[in-house]
Amino acid sequence: MAMGSSVDYYDRDKQLKEFDDAKIGVGGLLDTGITTIPRFFIQPPENLVGLRSYPGAVQIPTIDLSDLNSTTARSHIVQQIRDSAAKFGFFQILHHGIPLSVLDDTISAIKAFHVLPTEEKKPHYDRSEKGGVSYSTSVDLFRSKAANWRDTLRVKTAPVPPDWEMVPAICRRELMEWSRQTKKLTEVLAELLCEGLGLPRDKLKELKSLEGSRMLAHCYPYCPQPNLTLGIGAHTDPLLLTILLQNQREGLQVKIGDNWINIKPIHGALVINIGDLFQIISNGVYKSSEHRVVASSSKEPRISIANFIGPAEKGNSHSYGPLPELLSGEKPALYRNLTIEELLAAFFSKEISSLVNCFKI
Repeated sequence: MAMGSSVDYYDRDKQLKEFDDAKIGVGGLLDTGITTIPRFFIQPPENLVGLRSYPGAVQIPTIDLSDLNSTTARSHIVQQIRDSAAKFGFFQILHHGIPLSVLDDTISAIKAFHVLPTEEKKPHYDRSEKGGVSYSTSVDLFRSKAANWRDTLRVKTAPVPPDWEMVPAICRRELMEWSRQTKKLTEVLAELLCEGLGLPRDKLKELKSLEGSRMLAHCYPYCPQPNLTLGIGAHTDPLLLTILLQNQREGLQVKIGDNWINIKPIHGALVINIGDLFQIISNGVYKSSEHRVVASSSKEPRISIANFIGPAEKGNSHSYGPLPELLSGEKPALYRNLTIEELLAAFFSKEISSLVNCFKI
């Protein structure tokens, strides 16, 4: 694959197509021995501001979910979650009910897939997501200003379970168990977040807002020029909420005010963040915050598995907007109603970024 170009002429579309057609991903590029990154990975300078978190930066809260069945403890947990979701849009949780062995096994299995020889991963490379399982680099490769320095295995797990035989055998069992465990955790988090808004615990389930789930298993490998690119650029997540498992490599940052803050990995913890749809239905009480992943010169890759939770996509004509229970004369609706089809059409029509402002009244 000819990745070079002349000094005077750069055919970006041609190079993107050559890269995608080669089906080698970022990992395959590294296997060729490159010492500089292809031009289409280079980010505009404005996207690279604040790559290193500033000293003394605030940390997002870590919330212990122990004793949820205790009325007193639950009330305190609900308040912590509400405050975190409203101020940061992010928090970490401990003692969430998923065994540490499941977390570690899932990370290990995803790393094992991503470090397979390129020829063994190639058969899984598919940008179309047919059958609910695919592997590729940068979902917005042909829409973005710059490609992301990461590879991703995607599995759509709900409302229709995938054909698990299509998931690479090296991580199939672990992802099946991870999917089962996170389904239970999703319901717990939904109840706590509803209580934080003063809503009935089962409100999100009643709205059929939890029926869809998509799992993205990322590898952010060594980058020879980490100051020129990003693992993924600044964006917000489009759906209701995200459950994220990460290994002990830093890189995830959230924007608090004008500063980018590192989210320090905690072994055994999960990162939870609010998505655009939850900001909309909460009428801005909960915040969908910009976040990104920086590239790294570390030889040890950053591994993460993100579960994106939201309404089912196909055949869903339900309209979602600010909940009437949260509106008043003093707190009018900030957003218009929309369908999940509209939300995802907006997401997939442009470079990954933030969608909330698209639906402001």
